[in-house]
Amino acid sequence: MRQDNKTQFTRLLQLVFGAFRPPPGRRRILIALIYGVICHSIFTLSVLAMMIAMFFGMSESFGRVPDPWLWLANAALILQFPLVHSFLLSGRGRAILSKLAPAPHGKTLGTTTYAIIASMQLFLLFTFWTPSGIIWWQAEGAAFAAICTLYAASWLLLIKASYDAGAEVQSGALGWMSLMQKIKPVFPDMPTTGLFRFIRQPIYVAFALTLWTVPVWTPDQLFLAISYTAYCLLAPRLKERRFRKIYGDRFRAYQARVPYIIPTFKRNVPDGQPRTE
Repeated sequence: MRQDNKTQFTRLLQLVFGAFRPPPGRRRILIALIYGVICHSIFTLSVLAMMIAMFFGMSESFGRVPDPWLWLANAALILQFPLVHSFLLSGRGRAILSKLAPAPHGKTLGTTTYAIIASMQLFLLFTFWTPSGIIWWQAEGAAFAAICTLYAASWLLLIKASYDAGAEVQSGALGWMSLMQKIKPVFPDMPTTGLFRFIRQPIYVAFALTLWTVPVWTPDQLFLAISYTAYCLLAPRLKERRFRKIYGDRFRAYQARVPYIIPTFKRNVPDGQPRTE
């Protein structure tokens, strides 16, 4: 079920305030609250782990795999996220997700379960990475301040892009808050506003920027940055394939009008309106 005519802010307000007025159902409410607490706790921890670990160039973590096996262990940590992340978006993956919550609420909690798994994967990656112990370069003085500003700006850009795409989906709140209200999850419409006016994949671009705007550079950070930048360039192709199936000609028109990852800053015509020269 999709919602087409409401702004992101209005949609979020209705979802949040509705969760404070749930219809009766003690078991349903308890399940929703448990999933909500788990989801947002792990989500917060994973984001903090990412921000801190990359700030130090992946030189500070709890992994202790001996050399030379540390690179295999780190490669496995890198690969587990995109592989599982992409699989869970497939038809079989979604079917599995629906079985990971108490019946009959599996489908309703799908986005929350997905966010929990993704957050756990990221937490594992950035917490149990084994540092090489090699530091190539560390910013100091004015360079440190400038790079820290860019790093913070990249994270703010990622937050903005996630909000434009639908914060309730990106954070996992949609599932458990819908269950609280005993309604079907209402997904946001195809994103075309905010940062999506300039590029089609602002979340992936913003995440890639966080990988390259760090004040400490190590072989670990370079390995991570190259691997996940490649993922950010290639993975959205699968996402856009799904969008073409869901939205058809509407997405194709958007695709023809808005660049993939490099903005042109040309004035884009609002979705559904004819272009005039």
